[in-house]
Amino acid sequence: MISKNVGSTDRLIRGLVGIVALILFFTVLTGVLKWIALIVGIMMLATAALGTCPPYALLGINTCKMKR
Repeated sequence: MISKNVGSTDRLIRGLVGIVALILFFTVLTGVLKWIALIVGIMMLATAALGTCPPYALLGINTCKMKR
């Protein structure tokens, strides 16, 4: 199982960015930018929902608060 490496503030920001990207996909963007916004939106919402980010894991980044 993959451990969580995305903290609550990071998840909130990712969720908001994902929602904005999907709104842009469905409303204003056209061409290649439209499809980039779709991919970014889905990835941001997925990492926010799951609480894990594969690039963070590869780079050793963890924004979760440490339990003491």
